[in-house]
Amino acid sequence: GVEIYEYTPGFVHAKVMVSDDKMAVVGTINMDYRSLYHHFECGVFLYRHQVIKDIEKDYENTLKLSQRVLLADYEKIPLISRFFGRAFRLFEPLM
Repeated sequence: GVEIYEYTPGFVHAKVMVSDDKMAVVGTINMDYRSLYHHFECGVFLYRHQVIKDIEKDYENTLKLSQRVLLADYEKIPLISRFFGRAFRLFEPLM
């Protein structure tokens, strides 16, 4: 049931998660080794706060400017590019 969308006008660096109109997390943190152990990235956790409605509204506006990515789109990426993308993950902890 997961859908992936690409923001087409440009790039959004912030990570946002909203759950059940009650909880939200906003920040720059990624769930990878560098973010968690080297870069000291952070996020803010909100619980039952009025600003969560604004975060949801911003998400909906961003979604309107985004294009849904399908498996068929991924399969169009050349096999060699996908191979190197996976191979470089081996070196990720060293960066």
